[in-house]
Amino acid sequence: MTWNRADGRRADEAPLEVACDESGSDGENLVGGNTDVFAHAGVRLPVGVAEAAVREVRDRIRSPAEEYKAGHLLREKHRAVLEWLLAPAGPLAGQARVQLTQKAFLVVEQAVGLLLDEGDEAARIVFRAGRRAFGDGPWARFLGAANRLLRVRHDGEPQPPVAEFYGAVEALREAGGPAAAMDVLARLADTHARAQAYRDRLLDGPPLVPVLDPLLPAIVRTAVSWSTGGRPVTLVHDRQNLLTEDRIAWIVATARRHGAALTGLRLVAARDDARVQLADFLAGVARKIASDELHGHGDTELTTQLCPFVAAGSVWGDEDSWARLGGPPEARAAGVVAGKGDVTSM
Repeated sequence: MTWNRADGRRADEAPLEVACDESGSDGENLVGGNTDVFAHAGVRLPVGVAEAAVREVRDRIRSPAEEYKAGHLLREKHRAVLEWLLAPAGPLAGQARVQLTQKAFLVVEQAVGLLLDEGDEAARIVFRAGRRAFGDGPWARFLGAANRLLRVRHDGEPQPPVAEFYGAVEALREAGGPAAAMDVLARLADTHARAQAYRDRLLDGPPLVPVLDPLLPAIVRTAVSWSTGGRPVTLVHDRQNLLTEDRIAWIVATARRHGAALTGLRLVAARDDARVQLADFLAGVARKIASDELHGHGDTELTTQLCPFVAAGSVWGDEDSWARLGGPPEARAAGVVAGKGDVTSM
């Protein structure tokens, strides 16, 4: 028997394979896109067990579609199939996790992190105040301006992103709000130079890890969560244009810095791997269930079934919906901080 002297693990210990997929990607348009939640799921099942579960889904739904998606499971007439998939005795129980990202909160978190170089508490203070304190118009203006400030593309908006953002900050200050939020906004108002430096850096070319991308940090958190105790993990992921060789190398290096024994990330076509298909199902239904909770019209039964799968490291700012989905807002991890190229608060 051979042992790894560095950490006490067997050198010949086989990596745990976790199959992954996502739902809710809108590129850098996190505020005005088609979805307000991003979900990334990981499933660890033997291939044969996963294939049997996918066959069961197909046999129960009986759709002529060649490739099944989460939308099939979300139809009311297939409710029983979805409940079976998420059930405590179902095929995914104890074998799957899903990282949730509330996109609007990610925008605020990244903007505040970039400009104030602080942890996420300052962002959480502003986000908790939100539209209830500042009003729908000023808050929507702030979110949109923050999104445009951070994104790589500039589509020729009439007002430069930096000027637009600080105009939105001033609008929030004029609207008034809780003292703690006003303090953060006052400090934000004095960061023009830092914001302009960020925009100037983008002229040299896009960063390896876009600040507004929820996928790459979610993959890192997935690797860390499955590598508890230093167990080696290999990720098998649905093919994505964003997952270039350089970014995969970044994911592996970053996950290792945060304690994951990530041995690598392999890309496959979802239709060729039943485990990835199950991850696609879970990510899609989790995104819809979480979005419904965010808007106050969740399905209590489905949310209850989803809860055991929701990762504590999810990036979520809304307290009320998070209490129903997974636990206290503090039990989460931050995303990529602009300019640092790393994952914080893991």
